[in-house]
Amino acid sequence: MTASRLPTAAEELRGAGLRVTAARVALLDTVRRGDHLEAEAIARGVRERIGHVSVQAVYEALHALTKAGLLRRIEPTGSPARYEGRVGDNHHHLVCRSCGLVADADCALGDAPCPTAFDGHGFVIDEPRSSTGACAPPVPPPAVTELRDTFSPEGSP
Repeated sequence: MTASRLPTAAEELRGAGLRVTAARVALLDTVRRGDHLEAEAIARGVRERIGHVSVQAVYEALHALTKAGLLRRIEPTGSPARYEGRVGDNHHHLVCRSCGLVADADCALGDAPCPTAFDGHGFVIDEPRSSTGACAPPVPPPAVTELRDTFSPEGSP
């Protein structure tokens, strides 16, 4: 029996119909090895691997890879957009309001859309929602721990 292997970044780019470039391969690898990275951190990671790359090129590649379904963009309230490589499942994001840490939380129901409370209210849920709260130490939690939803339907503020 042969062990199955994961496709390389270049193979995934080709499979999505995208041109394979050193910058795109480095970007995809950087996001997948990181943890909910902002565009600036991704640009630094790409530069460490291949040398100079413009921030504009990074944003254009992030857009193309997100549109192709190879990356997911999340937008925590009050924070810059972040990118992750975990795209094949339905999960939520927990965001610490003290330090900005973003953690994945598996969906209790498994299938999208998980938050059935919005059914019948005219919402179309495209992405899992995020919640904010306080992470475990070393960041001291606030006096009252509160999780608030950061989900908003597309097109609303």
